[in-house]
Amino acid sequence: MNCMRLDYSKASPEGYRALLGMYGYLRNSALSPALLDIVYLKVSQINGCPYCVDLHWQDAIKAGVEGRKLNAVSNWKHMPFFTEAERAALALAEEVTLLPDQEVSDGVYEKARQYFNDKDLLDLSFAIAHMNMLNRVAITFHKVPEK
Repeated sequence: MNCMRLDYSKASPEGYRALLGMYGYLRNSALSPALLDIVYLKVSQINGCPYCVDLHWQDAIKAGVEGRKLNAVSNWKHMPFFTEAERAALALAEEVTLLPDQEVSDGVYEKARQYFNDKDLLDLSFAIAHMNMLNRVAITFHKVPEK
């Protein structure tokens, strides 16, 4: 990957602070930091954002998620390390990020409804959409993790 095109945190500090403001809201939601970081990691893997994959892998470790489980996020459907609620969240993250047929399937939506109340489901959707937005900004400007 080429070097960073521009430092968007310096080029638009107010915009950047506003963009990051959603993190604070979500960290104060009923969704656990570990679940949020697993979802952020999955969305970032799908989008191919090197900075966000590295960041959220580290954040998930700090939140107490085991490295083995994090390494399994890329192939979560075939791994035994995830709770049913985590599986529902990861399935929702995939469908919201990829939007096959321009929608989230009824099956994925109904499965998520089994594990998340109205507010939590909406907050989970905010988290997925937020990470997609952050991924796209980081990818556009070639942000990568430091060595």
